[in-house]
Amino acid sequence: MTSSPTSAPVVPPIVFGTDGWRARIGDEYTFENVRRCAEGVAHYVTGQASADKGVVIGYDRRFASEHFARAAAEVLLAFDIPVALALGAIPTQMTSYEVVARGAACGVMITASHNPWTDNGFKVKSATGAAAGPAILAELEQTIRDRAGTTPPSRPFADADEAGMVERFDPFDGYQTYLRRTLDLDRLRAADLRVLVEPMWGSGAGWIGRLLDGGTIRVKEIHSERNPWFGGVNPEPIRPNIDEALGVLAGGGHDLGLLLDGDADRAGAADEKGTFIHQLQVMGLLMYYLLEHRGLRQPVVSTVNETSMVGRLGERYGVAVHETPVGFKYVGPKMIETGAMMGGEESGGYGFGMHLPERDGIYADLLLLDLFVREREQGRWPVSAIVEHLHSIAGQSFYLRTDVHVARDEYPDRKERLFRQLSERAPESIAGLDVTRSLVLETNDGFKWWTTDGSWLLVRFSGTEPLVRVYVEASSPEQRDAMLGEGEQLVRGGA
Repeated sequence: MTSSPTSAPVVPPIVFGTDGWRARIGDEYTFENVRRCAEGVAHYVTGQASADKGVVIGYDRRFASEHFARAAAEVLLAFDIPVALALGAIPTQMTSYEVVARGAACGVMITASHNPWTDNGFKVKSATGAAAGPAILAELEQTIRDRAGTTPPSRPFADADEAGMVERFDPFDGYQTYLRRTLDLDRLRAADLRVLVEPMWGSGAGWIGRLLDGGTIRVKEIHSERNPWFGGVNPEPIRPNIDEALGVLAGGGHDLGLLLDGDADRAGAADEKGTFIHQLQVMGLLMYYLLEHRGLRQPVVSTVNETSMVGRLGERYGVAVHETPVGFKYVGPKMIETGAMMGGEESGGYGFGMHLPERDGIYADLLLLDLFVREREQGRWPVSAIVEHLHSIAGQSFYLRTDVHVARDEYPDRKERLFRQLSERAPESIAGLDVTRSLVLETNDGFKWWTTDGSWLLVRFSGTEPLVRVYVEASSPEQRDAMLGEGEQLVRGGA
């Protein structure tokens, strides 16, 4: 097995952000660069002496994802690493599940998650099923840099398939059995509820309906077909992307809505009136569910941009809370280290110690459904009343996020300049309230400020898209809107 030198073109760096490497299809995201990423994985696996364990490869419904997945497989096969390749598009967490179930060396998922439809990406899962941590990703990046200017080896897929090096898999049956270890699906199937599911044209389409099939619960799904354009919206289950689903709920006839993102590793929900239950509220609801209804008392892992309700619930129930930087490449390893019962991040990603140390939007949605069923049995209904009950014990959470977009070619310079300016001229007050505490994120990609009433503002540079995110969680809607406006002005004025 050899790699032949080529003329030395300028090769753009491949950097794994908060959750994988993502880029625009046909620009930086090319078959050549996907093969370079796969070569990095191959060197990592052989370096761990775990080639015989094989690598799991999954892909989503984005443009040409199945072809990029095969290209990655052909590189791994050239290193004599067996490959388990999904039969069709699957949710990202099914790759994690298959890695755990098979005892594989690692997993590769071709997806750009919630990014615009023009993008695709390359995620890596560790042997634990968690997102590959910083140490693994640094090793991959180093290999990719070291191999720049060479062509990754490739073995024809048909040849390797004939030699028995390729296995195709459908994870549904095994995953359903795995779910039943920790969740009573029959209880959910027997619920007298009408549920609307919005998978956003993604690879989670059909999964919740199939898992709940055969009972009295009625599940209606919209946007189930494959559409690599995602209906013209980013497949992230937040407003305004999910406004059509909220409108269906507002029209009546459903008790609640369950939401998924484009690769189904993020969860979301809405109440019977079509009111969006934002991501921080979902984190609070899931934590409350595990504490109150499941009686768990293990630690909780929360990212720096997650809700303050986590800390308040932790104090109420005597549970330790650990904070990490943004990204499940930090959350997953911390969950394993601390034996956490759950971990969550603002983007709608939630993982569970009794399940997988990785985000699973389908499992999270089913846990929310279980919460609603249990609360209804105790006389607390409808869903909006359950959300109000959460706030009565965990405090309010008036949250909003806005994204300030920057041209891709300008992003690195603007990011560096804005970071320097905010470091030198941090705000002393926000929306009329004094800043009582400030924090430079340990990943050096943003800042967080707290005000006298416990509200907070966070400015962070995205690791997966050319944009600056501004987050606020406040004590009132008015304070939220005022703080968000000032945060956005800080970014635009400095950018």
